[in-house]
Amino acid sequence: MKPGPLIAMVALLFVGMWLVLQPTLKRGSYDLDIRVGAMEILLARNPGVGASSYTVIAPPEMAGKRVSASELDEFLSGRIAAWNERPAWARTLLGFFNITGWGTFGWVAIGLIGQAMFFGRMFVQWIVSERTKISTVPEVFWWLSFLGGVCLFTYFVWRKDAVGVLGQATGVVIYARNLRLIYKERARRASLHEERTA
Repeated sequence: MKPGPLIAMVALLFVGMWLVLQPTLKRGSYDLDIRVGAMEILLARNPGVGASSYTVIAPPEMAGKRVSASELDEFLSGRIAAWNERPAWARTLLGFFNITGWGTFGWVAIGLIGQAMFFGRMFVQWIVSERTKISTVPEVFWWLSFLGGVCLFTYFVWRKDAVGVLGQATGVVIYARNLRLIYKERARRASLHEERTA
């Protein structure tokens, strides 16, 4: 076994985990974690004497905003009112996909496409095997595996899902390696064919 695929696998694991952990480590500690719909609001208590206040840590568009303890109810009521102003169907769909707005639906679409490709690879393999009456793994199986794995890896990095990143990082390299072996064997056979016909 060549070391290249193993090195690529370890590198992809490290890059994926860094991409997942970096925003979490950068965000620092917080004292309050409040969810409004699919939005997570993180607040850190400001040190000091007198009336307590908070600094918004997340979401990024509100980061750095200072809110006194007396303003906290009004601040959260504003976020809740903004969420409730959306139509019920929108709140349901956004909550179902655990996203805060339609701008992030593209990421969910990438994840759904990746999952569809993963289903498709098994479906294609099953159909081909049924037709030949022999368990067969066609080339398209590896292409759907690779493309689906890349989509899901990307989606899990966006979701900051360490488990998903760990699951897809190794698979993507294995799928790419199988495709490389298929094309290498095809080139070898073509070369042998040319030698025989010459």
